[in-house]
Amino acid sequence: MGQVPADLPPELARVHLIGMGGAGMSGIARLLLARGGIVSGSDARDSRVLAALRQVGATVFVGHDAAHLGAVGGGPEPATVVTSTAIRATNPELVEAHRLGLSVLPRAAALAALMKGRKGVAIAGTHGKTTTTSMLTVALQDAGLHPSFAIGGDLSEPGSNAHAGSGDIFVAEADESDGSFLLLAPYGAIVTNVEPDHLDHYADAAAVDRAFDRFLERIDPAGFLVACLDDPGAARLLPLARSRGVRAVSYGTAADADVRIDKLRTGDGGAGVSYQAVSRGRRLGEVTLQVPGAHNARNSAAVLAAGLQLGVPAPNLLHGLAGYPGVRRRFELKGRAQGVTVIDDYGHHPTEVAATLSAARPVAGTGRLLVAFQPHRYSRTAAFGREFGEALGLADVIVVMDVYPAGEDPIPGISGQTIVDAVPPPVDRVVYEPTWARVPALLAALARPGDLLLTMGAGDVTLLGPEVLRELTEA
Repeated sequence: MGQVPADLPPELARVHLIGMGGAGMSGIARLLLARGGIVSGSDARDSRVLAALRQVGATVFVGHDAAHLGAVGGGPEPATVVTSTAIRATNPELVEAHRLGLSVLPRAAALAALMKGRKGVAIAGTHGKTTTTSMLTVALQDAGLHPSFAIGGDLSEPGSNAHAGSGDIFVAEADESDGSFLLLAPYGAIVTNVEPDHLDHYADAAAVDRAFDRFLERIDPAGFLVACLDDPGAARLLPLARSRGVRAVSYGTAADADVRIDKLRTGDGGAGVSYQAVSRGRRLGEVTLQVPGAHNARNSAAVLAAGLQLGVPAPNLLHGLAGYPGVRRRFELKGRAQGVTVIDDYGHHPTEVAATLSAARPVAGTGRLLVAFQPHRYSRTAAFGREFGEALGLADVIVVMDVYPAGEDPIPGISGQTIVDAVPPPVDRVVYEPTWARVPALLAALARPGDLLLTMGAGDVTLLGPEVLRELTEA
């Protein structure tokens, strides 16, 4: 196998990743490659992500086969196989790894190993993790700190989800969906909010709360917690952290927040927001964001609070936030045709849907707000069907697609119709279209000049935007 790179733990010198095209797994692959590791991986289908990994030195396989484990550079089997909870136990590569007695690590354990020796900052929460992680990364980069980062989405510029920086700070999105964020041991943490979700993994809301309580125990006692005072679930963590001797800093619009959002304003055309940032009575300056919505103002306030805890001067943080370009699939402009603006967004929880549609309303101006929503997972649709309907009711015209299963088996009686039935009147503004191929033409027929059209969800709904734009152009 040769000499182990000095910047890698021995167990990560030669790694095979099952499901390497996923957002989290591709970031691990990038970090391993940047630090001198030998990396192979597989995914069910080819993608832009896999093509990019090939270009930076990964051996990539399309499809899963046990033979892939021994096919890297003519060498022996990898020292370690990295997988995620999205990979089923019957996957042939995972079965072969166990047969060979190889070390099998969950994705978060590999991330924790890569963070070791650096000042880790983990961003957790039911919503806003990717955006907040990205904002903090951009602000620290702008301040010249050269952080490493691992994000669950691609920064619009430079278009990457992970990077091995030369500085001592490592910013990482912490995924609570399967409890794997409890494998991290960060110096500092941000918790944006705590709400029931991923009830396929957690028994109930109380189980979600207990997981975040345990996450607090993973924070370095010399480090810090930043939590949103506007969110009851996150605010509950602040006194718990203080009782354990961890510095706890609040943010939000509440009058007693340590970093407070004051005089929040929507930018011209609804395209961004700005506010005065106040820290314990002291004005830090004006925050100006290119991205819309009060939820993004809160995300940026979390970044201010964490950056100050890391010793970054407020002016540097404000300058970095002003240049934040956004993240792919977070209110991402896909194009305009026939006077219709098409935006793609990853929102797949009722709170996220409501926040995005609220942010979109001023952007739409005098035009109508159309949304094509693809439910993600049967279990989430079953748990929050009523809440999804209420959130989607903020739009003028709604097209609900069928459920994107994300590996789940169907639940009898649960489909996109579950959400359609929960949308408040008038009922003639909502359409259920379960056939994906029919949706682009339907949306193009429904849209009028001046409308804002949002494609929303965590599945392959993201492919709709270009199809709708093509239909509009040809029409």
